[in-house]
Amino acid sequence: MGAVAPTLVFGIGNPSRGDDAIGPLLVERLAALKDIRRPDGQGLTDVDLLTDFQLQPEHALDLRGRRRVFLVDASQDPSAPWTLEALMPQNGLSCSTHSTTPGGLLAVYSRLYGRPPSTWLLAVQGEGFALGAGLTTVAQANLNAALQHLLHVLGSDVGTR
Repeated sequence: MGAVAPTLVFGIGNPSRGDDAIGPLLVERLAALKDIRRPDGQGLTDVDLLTDFQLQPEHALDLRGRRRVFLVDASQDPSAPWTLEALMPQNGLSCSTHSTTPGGLLAVYSRLYGRPPSTWLLAVQGEGFALGAGLTTVAQANLNAALQHLLHVLGSDVGTR
């Protein structure tokens, strides 16, 4: 395995299912910002980006060598436009050969490699998840707000100009 960036942003979701595309779209926007540099030369150079339709046990390999991981996924919870929640390994949760939960992924990592990197779930509220639908106006606004917060957390203001 080659050198990995200390931070991974992993967008989860199906781009063909309306607001479920939030995770991959946020990663796509970060990819567009990766080459932008501030006057002091800083940017998003220490961040790797990844997308997939769902978390799978083998994604534990993608966490190796990281200091922090941000999982970005759409949420149907109407209580907030987005939330950022620290995650811990959770044994006994759903984990199969085809998919797993965020806590289940960290449990797999723990069993294989020991203590996982600091991991957060950035859940962004969506409202329409129909096959073939586009991103809703609500999801677009929530995605923009979540992206700005994530850029702040990543220590970069490259996307705020």
